[in-house]
Amino acid sequence: METFTEVKELVENPHYPDQRRKALADLSDAVIDAPIIDLIHAFNTLAYCFTMQSCYGHFLYDGQKNPHSLDPLPNTDTVAIVEYRIAYICLCVENSDSGKKLLEVLSRVTAIDPDNVQICCAEWFWERQINSFALQVEPERFKHQDRAELNYTEALKIEKIRNEFFVRLEEAVETIKGRLNPHTNP
Repeated sequence: METFTEVKELVENPHYPDQRRKALADLSDAVIDAPIIDLIHAFNTLAYCFTMQSCYGHFLYDGQKNPHSLDPLPNTDTVAIVEYRIAYICLCVENSDSGKKLLEVLSRVTAIDPDNVQICCAEWFWERQINSFALQVEPERFKHQDRAELNYTEALKIEKIRNEFFVRLEEAVETIKGRLNPHTNP
């Protein structure tokens, strides 16, 4: 599945309020990876965006075949190849000044490691919901895919970047709340 296309410009969407309301009504913690539940809820408190999909990122290897495992990579010398299933968050953003500022702040998260963190659009998300954007942790050479086969050393690096990615997203939400919602307590 192609997960990456270049970032598109926000377009008018008169249905945004209804789409947001429906998406939030349909959202269940049961479909969110536990480490990012609070982050997803924090994004969804912002009136100018809503989450569509997310994944904490999973590592599969000999001895670990659970595609939903949240376990960190083991400290071992017996794992050679790791299948990485990308960490990402997909948001629909309102075409407003606040939505544009949100995208500016989120685009700075890629500074963690531009070779492994991207902000993008995905055509299949955009067709389902205009003004949808994804931030993802994926080595540049695999940015068009939703999984990658990595050697163990690179997988350790990606795991570290993924962990920093979610910390930075949490910081970004708090920054955004402070700048754009001065009357909201973070």
